[in-house]
Amino acid sequence: MTLNRRDFLLGGGVLGALAASGVIVPMAFVLSDNNDGGGNATGATGAAFIDFPRTKVGSLSSLSQTQPAFFDYPFEGQSNVLVKLGQTNPTGVGSDRDVVAYSNLCTHMGCAVIEYNDDSKTLGPCPCHFSTFDLAIAGQVAFGQATQNLPQVHLVVDGDDIFADGVFRLVYGHTNTLDGGTEVAIAGGI
Repeated sequence: MTLNRRDFLLGGGVLGALAASGVIVPMAFVLSDNNDGGGNATGATGAAFIDFPRTKVGSLSSLSQTQPAFFDYPFEGQSNVLVKLGQTNPTGVGSDRDVVAYSNLCTHMGCAVIEYNDDSKTLGPCPCHFSTFDLAIAGQVAFGQATQNLPQVHLVVDGDDIFADGVFRLVYGHTNTLDGGTEVAIAGGI
């Protein structure tokens, strides 16, 4: 049996669609609901982070929209930023779904980015090469040399307490985000 070009392309399209549905359908279940029913958003997805420590990184009542909070996670010395955006975000937690956290190590060369602009919801510019990241759009590069989004820290809210329990994407300089450091203390034996 010989395949002509048309049949080959049609068959490839059908197989591609079937493969894509095997990825898209399960993701729809993961992203469908992240509210615990008590008014608290439990996190960006229903994902479970088995090997990451669950660590308290802040409290909703102490966050200010204009001042980010910095914390180490998952290792001591691995800096992250916790921000109250003041606007609903698809990956935000809290009653207003506006609290997010990202690694603040620039994805270009790993320099710590500490300047936050509340008006534009951006972190940066990076002191090394001026990369700036949009925290309202998944830590996306807004300007500069960086080509990858910032790794996002997965957050869970329990009452007023905010816990980190995972990281999406690799942190700069690591081939495994959980390899090569002293883990931060686990919060309250959780």
